Amino acid sequence: MQKIHLPLLLLSVGLLASAAARTLPEFKQLVTFGDSYSDVGAAAALGGTAWPVFAASDAGLTLHPFAKAGAACSNKITPLPSPPVIESQVPAWLEFKERTSLSARAQLETVYTLWIGTNDVGVHGLLTGDAPGKTVVDTTACVVNWVKAMYRNGARNFISQNMIPLQLTPLYSPDGHLNRYWNLQRNATEWSIMITELTTAGNALSTLMLKDLAHKLPEAKIALFDSHGLFLDMYKYPQLYLNGSAPLNVTGAIIECVYELNGGPVGGACPPPVLGPAQDSFLWFDELHPSQQANRIVAREIANALRGETRWATWIS
Repeated sequence: MQKIHLPLLLLSVGLLASAAARTLPEFKQLVTFGDSYSDVGAAAALGGTAWPVFAASDAGLTLHPFAKAGAACSNKITPLPSPPVIESQVPAWLEFKERTSLSARAQLETVYTLWIGTNDVGVHGLLTGDAPGKTVVDTTACVVNWVKAMYRNGARNFISQNMIPLQLTPLYSPDGHLNRYWNLQRNATEWSIMITELTTAGNALSTLMLKDLAHKLPEAKIALFDSHGLFLDMYKYPQLYLNGSAPLNVTGAIIECVYELNGGPVGGACPPPVLGPAQDSFLWFDELHPSQQANRIVAREIANALRGETRWATWIS
């Protein structure tokens, strides 16, 4: 019986996802939540451009950014000093919504994105034991709670961007060096294994939880955006994505600095960053963050997702 019904179930899920993509509205506004991966201001301060700016331009959308660098999904789960999604970013959006008097029609033409998890599962979060009693189940459920909270306040179109393969970043690589994000003793191999477990488990849970939620929210459309798969593809096949003037590099970073144990930069100062067109040869900006070229790729695929035209996103409803 299982051999007969399982393919039918998978086929029905695929048909529902295809139907959801075919009925997407013509979006006019993009509202973004999350951490530094989506923080427009933080990227600009570093002389770069965040993916939401590129995506809004590519898709002809008005951008309303609420993501903040260093954020977790909820400080009740992983307490961090930056404005969290649930307790700070959502209330900020509610204030904006009241101030601008968004109509029900405007809500139907608006898409809301959340890219979160990097700080929740990483250093100062689950990985380093700074969220006692909490697990990846809690951090993942928080994403579901974001959808519910937004839906209760009129939002209907969502994109949930899952966690990238953090073990590929210089910070969590088994060959990674101490840096400004972490300069204390640690077992790099153990970190790499643990962060792999946390990201893959969290992503699998979020897919199941959001698929279970979707059919309980009338008129809602939720896209599962596979950031993990996209970055893994960029890592494996950089020639398809990176186009700078230097040799393609997926292990180093534009700004890379080795720190002393319990101290500052080796030699007293960090080396100068890679400048100019060579920057687009890198997958990573620094030990934790994607490069601007990687942001362009994310933006391109998000813009394609809004048209139901990318293999990196699946719409469910």
